Amino acid sequence: MPSASEIIALFDSTAIALLLTTVVVFSIPVFILFPPIPVEHGDALQQTHSKVGIPASESSLRNQTSPEHNYQPDKVGKIQSLLIYPVKSCRGIEVTNSKIFAKGFEFDRLFTFARQKASRTVTSGEDAEQPNQPKKPQWEILTLRQVPLLANVQVDLWLPDASKTSRQLGRVGGRFIVVRFPWKDAGLRGTIQWISAKLSRGFSGIPEKEFMLSIDFPPPGEIKTRGYQYEDTRFFEGTVHALNLRNEVPPELARYLGVNVPTTIFMIDPAQRRQVFRNAPRKEDLGYQPMADFQDVYPLNVLSLTSVRALESKVQKDDGLKFLDARRFRPNIIVSGLKEYDEDDWRRIEFSQPSQGATAPRLKSQFDVSGRAVRCKLPNVDPATGIRHKVEPDNSLRKHRAIDGGAPGKGCFGMQLCPIFSSTDKPEDMELSLEVGMEIKVLERGQHWAL
Repeated sequence: MPSASEIIALFDSTAIALLLTTVVVFSIPVFILFPPIPVEHGDALQQTHSKVGIPASESSLRNQTSPEHNYQPDKVGKIQSLLIYPVKSCRGIEVTNSKIFAKGFEFDRLFTFARQKASRTVTSGEDAEQPNQPKKPQWEILTLRQVPLLANVQVDLWLPDASKTSRQLGRVGGRFIVVRFPWKDAGLRGTIQWISAKLSRGFSGIPEKEFMLSIDFPPPGEIKTRGYQYEDTRFFEGTVHALNLRNEVPPELARYLGVNVPTTIFMIDPAQRRQVFRNAPRKEDLGYQPMADFQDVYPLNVLSLTSVRALESKVQKDDGLKFLDARRFRPNIIVSGLKEYDEDDWRRIEFSQPSQGATAPRLKSQFDVSGRAVRCKLPNVDPATGIRHKVEPDNSLRKHRAIDGGAPGKGCFGMQLCPIFSSTDKPEDMELSLEVGMEIKVLERGQHWAL
């Protein structure tokens, strides 16, 4: 016969088992209604769409410091990598190929974040009709120059996939970006988010907040329904008139970025793109006037890995900068196999597919090299961490790359491009293509003067 203590122990274990069973049974519907791992936009989109880009594990830049990318007399320079940046100053997407239009790469710099500038009161002297009325909010485009943490904002680009069909939704069209940034709420909610990130993305996963935007420009009815507005935003010394999508941006983004004023995202209107002048060819010479979305100045930028390594040899490295990543300079086209700084006097170049035989056609694309890229301190930001180095590579650029008489005391690195189309009579004919592995040929060389 069991003793009293054994009976008590048995009762305790049974009670605990019953309690646990009860908790599990009642938890099941709670987890169904409120799953601990939230459904992400990507989970839904992958049923009908495909994500654009090369996984980091397959990147063409994994071994960018390898000597194999240096100049070799018996080999032709080639395209090593292609990058697009759907949201200005946020993390880029590496691709194997891209279409090119008058404004540059497809999907490049369609959006930009902006912060509200402090409004001021209008005095009677400034506006006699409405004295002492607050002016409309003014916006200022945000870049890595002011907000280094933009480097940690990731952008996924999703395009419809004709081979995919959802059992619930069928085939779904539309093209989207999903914007993700690190975020964890305080307290118990934050703990649950942390656990969910580990369960859904593995041990290295971190909690994130995300929002989704269509990259197809909305029609007037949708603009009105969603409360979007056309507004001006300050862009360097000028302004850009674009569509303000303020309702779409979660307030947590500004807090993550350390911006203490309202933050929004602007979308470029394809019908109101900026025309590019400065050193760009004119319409009478090129057949069209080059354009840009939210690129700084020119449609495209090209950078040579050999030149990156040459600059790296001048940089004072430390724990904050152990090697010079080409992505610091936010290029669209990264080339390899050239002499260091060979690009400094390019005026016209051509990319073409490697020869496949005497009769096989080769895809070719030509570009006007409009000028050198005059660099600011943006490359001081590490694209992998969003941490800004105090001095490098800006110091080395100013010391060793002040080579352009039009930009005294400023470092120049990489070249600015405008596409050259064989026909410019119809917009549908103004399209080029580039792909990784294409060979580069310099058609013309000459001097440059930055404007």
